[in-house]
Amino acid sequence: MQGIIYVLALFVAGASIASDAARPNVLFLVVDDLRPKLNCYGETNMVTPNLDNLAINSVLFERAYVQQAVCSPSRTSFLTGRRPDTTRIFDLKTYFRRLAGNFTTLPQHFKNNGYITWSIGKIFHPGKAASGKDDNAYSWTYPAYHAPTESNRLEHVCRGSDGQLASNARCPVNLDDVKGQSLPDIQNTDMAITFLQNRSLDQQPFFLGLGYHKPHLPFKFPEEFLKLYPMSNIHMAPNPYYPPWLPPVAYAPWDELRGYHDIRLLNLSFPFQSIPNDYQLLLRQAYSSAASYTDHNVGRVLQALDQYGLANNTIITFHGDHGWQLGEHDIWTKMTNFDIATRIPMLVHVPGVTSKPSTPRGQTFPFYDALTSTKTANGVQSPCVTPMCSDEQGPSASYRTTDALVEAVDLYATLCELTGIEIPSTCPPDNLNIPLCTEGFSLVPVIRHVTKDKDDVISGKDFAWKTAAFSQYPRPSDVIQKDSDGPELKNIRIMGYTMKTATHRYTEWVAYDPVTFTHNMSHVYARELYDHTNDLEENLNIVDQVAFKGLVEELAQQLRGGWRKALPEGYWG
Repeated sequence: MQGIIYVLALFVAGASIASDAARPNVLFLVVDDLRPKLNCYGETNMVTPNLDNLAINSVLFERAYVQQAVCSPSRTSFLTGRRPDTTRIFDLKTYFRRLAGNFTTLPQHFKNNGYITWSIGKIFHPGKAASGKDDNAYSWTYPAYHAPTESNRLEHVCRGSDGQLASNARCPVNLDDVKGQSLPDIQNTDMAITFLQNRSLDQQPFFLGLGYHKPHLPFKFPEEFLKLYPMSNIHMAPNPYYPPWLPPVAYAPWDELRGYHDIRLLNLSFPFQSIPNDYQLLLRQAYSSAASYTDHNVGRVLQALDQYGLANNTIITFHGDHGWQLGEHDIWTKMTNFDIATRIPMLVHVPGVTSKPSTPRGQTFPFYDALTSTKTANGVQSPCVTPMCSDEQGPSASYRTTDALVEAVDLYATLCELTGIEIPSTCPPDNLNIPLCTEGFSLVPVIRHVTKDKDDVISGKDFAWKTAAFSQYPRPSDVIQKDSDGPELKNIRIMGYTMKTATHRYTEWVAYDPVTFTHNMSHVYARELYDHTNDLEENLNIVDQVAFKGLVEELAQQLRGGWRKALPEGYWG
């Protein structure tokens, strides 16, 4: 209850500090390779009842973007509150503390301010990208936990069209047939529930990072989730072709997918032979099933949070680390600057602000089991019709949404402001030697604007926000090659800087030096421009059309101004 009082005070009176006892907990949910393919985002064929319910009790950000559409660079960015050009992380093998600076991470900042911090599953990218030990020495109170079955990621348990068990991209499984009779996301969920049960008896606030692996490749999930998506309901991508006038440097040849046994059996030529339509449908079915499997596990954790009396005092953020292309533009990966790769689902739940205050235990986050069409609240199971049972929630529900342009890098400052700990100042241009600062901005003004009257006035000014969101992606060459998707740092020669405005996406692919970490904006290899008022799927690159010459010049100048120039003039001081 104290946490709710504090958060309400923050919104009403602008409070900026609170005692440890009053500070709310944080549940930081991250999902790997999840694009906004959720029922609450308008994908009405998706069965995601638990995330839909979380969205009902949150602010749903319609236009949220990551800073690079691949795991480690994206995660490093939102966990440090700094952008890839500052972290110098563009691949999966580099650790930011060794290359850029000893930056204070988001969980480290909470740890330094009296929180118990713990990582379960995939928060930092595993391996060399996080020192080989999940940044344990700095970020976490306890060593990060990984499910024992994570080591079985590529085990040969997927039966393909040839009848053999192999490591396939499409991999529905019978749990009795896999080692440990479980999967990583199930075991990580179990551990998170145990953690919440133990924390329910402790007054010290916690920051729990819980990272889900699916729907990342391979699409491995309990086979019963397939029944949610009969093949008669699965359709091809609306634009499964290489777009006209797309420069080769902008294309990703999806080499990550090609390594799996079932894809190798297709004998596709590199880089342009398309996956046969029937197998495209099977992959799209598997991705949807894996997303519903993730929803199922998230629902279990949210139910535990509620049952153990923590829901009324826990801020929840939920977001993807980047999107994923399911055959759109004939691409099967992230690793591009297309909107479908950089845009993510993002939900922020603030108890008592985005949901009803002081909700009785078990009422805010009942568990919706799409597999059995039941709903469980306070231990009582009742019949339920998916996707959101018989409640008012579902595709027609009234979600609190915003189309403000927001970025994953903004989450750092947002959680600091919501919990009353020090909000890092804005980083100056040269900030490698500054441990604590941020290149993102708190989303609290946006949340206030959504949850209060639309005519809300902040700091004496009408509500204003960023005019653009920024992402980037590296390439080794402007010619498509095997490592185009994921070049190592030493091989990067081109950087694609992209900017999303309210109406357009503009990108320039420019020369990059991986030794000095500098770009040359005067050496432009290629450009892209998409009109999102008429071409939201980004099928037609109009950058060279004479009618848009003036707009291109305007957007090029805005892109060069960068994220600092995209802020409301004078708003941030």
